[in-house]
Amino acid sequence: MLKSSFLDHLAYEKNYSPRTVKEYSDDLKAFELYFKGMEDALDWKTLDADVIRQWVVFMMERGNSASTVSRRLSALRSFYKFLLKKKLISVNPVYGIRAPRKQKVLPVFLKEKEMNRLFDTVMSGTDFESVRDRLILLMFYMTGVRLSELIGMDVSDIDFFMNRVKVTGKRNKQRIIPVGDELLMELDAYIKLRAVQTVATPALFVDAKGQRLTKAKVETLTRYYLGMVTTLHKRSPHVLRHTFATSMLNNHAALESVKELLGHESLSTTEVYTHVTFDELIKVYNEAHPRAKKRR
Repeated sequence: MLKSSFLDHLAYEKNYSPRTVKEYSDDLKAFELYFKGMEDALDWKTLDADVIRQWVVFMMERGNSASTVSRRLSALRSFYKFLLKKKLISVNPVYGIRAPRKQKVLPVFLKEKEMNRLFDTVMSGTDFESVRDRLILLMFYMTGVRLSELIGMDVSDIDFFMNRVKVTGKRNKQRIIPVGDELLMELDAYIKLRAVQTVATPALFVDAKGQRLTKAKVETLTRYYLGMVTTLHKRSPHVLRHTFATSMLNNHAALESVKELLGHESLSTTEVYTHVTFDELIKVYNEAHPRAKKRR
């Protein structure tokens, strides 16, 4: 009953996606199986912090990654905050329990020369699909949008007068991203070609039958084209999002601005990209500071 009320809260009040709600459900179920295995009399209201700490140790000893343990603990924390708010419990057993330290996964990105080669040499076709595919990769690289955000775009989301696009991100949150002249020109050329197709959808990016492109199709074409310019094993749309963020920071964009463009809720999420700008910072320092230059 308590768990069902919480999941309904996520689905209908917080407007979480069915997939996210299922992830919360699975994480809570994993914990419930654990504490019921310890003592059948235990329930959500009677267990204490020691049980949760033992669960964390249990998961780590069985080879679960720190990310998995942290995610499950986060789900549990959200659940108990909900119970507290509803005054169904008086003490939060998760309070003060820290998640295991996660090893930071550094973002993979393409170099500027690789991106220049992609757009200046490789992607030069003039037929509908070639123009569309080039625009898709440009959109990723020049706006940093997520895959789901790109395929969700409609033609009406493009504002040629104000030089910007409207993006609908996670939890249906919308943000406005400014776009440069090059991208606007590519958009205009593509939309004119798109008008020739038999389009049965307001979707911006469509296939030859006029239907909205799928995630799988965009992932496949991205992997194909990036394979022409990089040896990176990972060649996904998200790599281009990483490349956008890295390029912005390397060219002196403020971290807060990049956060807004990416649609991150927390600045700490954006900070993962700052490591890749440090080499560039060293280079600038060595070239600019008179005492930093090697003496001969």
